[in-house]
Amino acid sequence: MCLVLHTGSTNKNAFKAQIAAEYTGVKVDLVKDFEMGVSNKTPGFLKINPIGKVPVLETPEGPIFESNAIARYVARLKVDNTLYGSSLIEYWIDFSSIEIDANITRWYYPRLGYGVYLPPAEEAAVAALKRALGALNTHLASNTYLVGHGVTLADIIMTCNLFLGFSRVMSKSFTSEFPHVERYFWTMVNQPNVKKVMGEVKQAESVPPVAKKPSQPKEPAKPKTKEEPKKEVKKEVAEPKEEPAEEEEAPKPKPKNPLDLLPPSKMILDEWKRLYSNTKTNFREVAIKGFWDMYDPEGYSLWFCDYKYNDENTVSFVTLNKVSGFLQRMDLARKYAFGKMLVIGSEPPFKVKGLWLFRGQEIPQFVIDECYDMELYEWTKADITDEAQKERVNQMIEDHEPFEGEALLDAKCFK
Repeated sequence: MCLVLHTGSTNKNAFKAQIAAEYTGVKVDLVKDFEMGVSNKTPGFLKINPIGKVPVLETPEGPIFESNAIARYVARLKVDNTLYGSSLIEYWIDFSSIEIDANITRWYYPRLGYGVYLPPAEEAAVAALKRALGALNTHLASNTYLVGHGVTLADIIMTCNLFLGFSRVMSKSFTSEFPHVERYFWTMVNQPNVKKVMGEVKQAESVPPVAKKPSQPKEPAKPKTKEEPKKEVKKEVAEPKEEPAEEEEAPKPKPKNPLDLLPPSKMILDEWKRLYSNTKTNFREVAIKGFWDMYDPEGYSLWFCDYKYNDENTVSFVTLNKVSGFLQRMDLARKYAFGKMLVIGSEPPFKVKGLWLFRGQEIPQFVIDECYDMELYEWTKADITDEAQKERVNQMIEDHEPFEGEALLDAKCFK
């Protein structure tokens, strides 16, 4: 079988199929003298991929493009190999592409000038990447590989996507927060079949600077011409303009949030959030005591939430992403709420429980209407006159472990 891969020799997306071929023993030839920006714009190339993207694999069955699809095709060519087959492998391939690769490229490429560089967009990409790496780090704390006890296609694709980050933009100071990801990456790139394709990999020493925009050349000054005598222009008497039949309606003022109309509260939410963030030691004596000193039961209410479908939480990173997504969608309530979400259990299925502080005596209606996650949880108002419930509030705020007799997989804060 003759397989020809159209790509440059350093394309990390092409590495996926090349490494899969090393593991399966399938022969894949690189097209000779491929030049990005030239070879992929020829009529011959556009015939096999009309949008001109690389890599493209020529097969007896026709051309295949999109790097993950090419890697899957190569992995399936060898019967009974361990690279592909489990549905969990698909989980990690999607996670690697959507959560890892997408955020690395959103961080890296605008700095090179490929797209508009916007600091807020970069900040969002880096924050999302850190969340993803945190979930990956948690999984790898107790697993050498992503699925099972050996290299699978999920590991190959994850490593290729991490390769861009490690080699171009994620310095040691950045990755040291994720030690299990570091161990995993260096283990993978030193596997013989991986190293044969990638060669020696070196970690980026720093984040590349933002490319400067080329300065626009100034237009040459136009030579001054002698002014011709101005011709007299007869002034025409302007006809009176017709008044519009109706004046445009002035924009209506934006209605106030009902929570802004509540009586003032002695609790200043931002002061509590600041105390929570700044307390590093003696948390119970400082932050928890400070919370109850500030708490205004007339202006705020506390709510417990329990996820209704915990039996579905069988994969750690999927569960963590579910909670992260919920917190992102709660952003509309940031001015009026504080929350803690706990992912509980050392093995699946994992339990998800939360504690929320809301302005007012009920869960704000606009949150219920706008955030669809709300209906996935059972909500119970906390009775702080009950010492057991008050202690449960304390433990959830401080990430107490064990919580209700079980280990914490993760704890996330909304503030």
